[in-house]
Amino acid sequence: MYPLLTVNTTHLRQNVHVLTSLCAEHGIKITAVTKVFCGDPVIARVLTEEGITMLGDARTENLKKLQGIDAEKWLIRPPMLSEVSDLVAYADASLNSEMETVRAINDEALRQGRTHKVILMADLGDIREGYIDHDELIAAAIETEGLPGVELYGIGVNLTCFSFIQYDTEKLTQLAQLRKRVEEAVGHPLGIVSGGNSAAVDLMMRGGIPEGVDNLRLGESVLFGKERAKYQYLPDTFSDVFTLECEIVELKEKPSLPWGTVGVDSYGKKPEFTDRGGHRIKAICALGKQDLDVETTVSCDPDIILLGASSDHLMLDITDSSRSYKVGDTVKLKLGYFSTMRAFTSAYVSKRYI
Repeated sequence: MYPLLTVNTTHLRQNVHVLTSLCAEHGIKITAVTKVFCGDPVIARVLTEEGITMLGDARTENLKKLQGIDAEKWLIRPPMLSEVSDLVAYADASLNSEMETVRAINDEALRQGRTHKVILMADLGDIREGYIDHDELIAAAIETEGLPGVELYGIGVNLTCFSFIQYDTEKLTQLAQLRKRVEEAVGHPLGIVSGGNSAAVDLMMRGGIPEGVDNLRLGESVLFGKERAKYQYLPDTFSDVFTLECEIVELKEKPSLPWGTVGVDSYGKKPEFTDRGGHRIKAICALGKQDLDVETTVSCDPDIILLGASSDHLMLDITDSSRSYKVGDTVKLKLGYFSTMRAFTSAYVSKRYI
């Protein structure tokens, strides 16, 4: 049934091998991020079979799917108070920036007879989650240390996801120094200091992550072989772990440009079109923005041009392709991070694993 998402587990295993080896050389442990594939346990098991011992997701619903997998499980965004019960039940650790939430986690952990690990987040410039006032973070660490239902596991930071502030040695040195302050305040070493995401991989490879930062939360680099600072593919990795086949439902010769008065799209922006001259052979495939992100998708046939999409139509220009397409044929697409996320989220996309 199309559209059909294919997961190449052989290529994924190679990516995991490359990243785990690379990080081990720099003393970094990986928390593999599972949110892009919605916590699919088949894929998560591939990660753990290749040596990953920690999994992270932004949704407790996804962590619930991972319960049969032998790995430490993290919620990698600040928990909602309304989900604390599920958090304690399905996650071993979480990233936190509000003591009200930590207190609620403590109370729920005591009710469930469990201990939950807390990682306190520092904001080093991205103005997303975390404490800007590091004295406040120290106070939170001291209070967390005194709560019987939680364990002060470590501290962490996140950059590049909102303001796109880049990782550098100076910022991560601040995190390492903060580690020392927290350890002095609570009287024991921290279990982990999580220095960020795939945008920190390039800095790590250049030897720029200081001693004291020992964990990265990696999704894109593991799944797609791409680091996010310079958006370069890493040597010996595969970028085609996730591909999507879609079926052609219309194939006609049409003008290169639309005709009539151009209005605005659903975001209030006026679309722009490229004049490729005369008439072109246009194909429509039966999927759209509900199922993929055109901007992070490329055709496996390099001569096909992705023109754009509406909610459930994907428009292609196949004029220059050497292949002779017909209605009912399929087109294969290579998915990037956000396109993969939409494909897994869509209820209309079938899946297979090879």
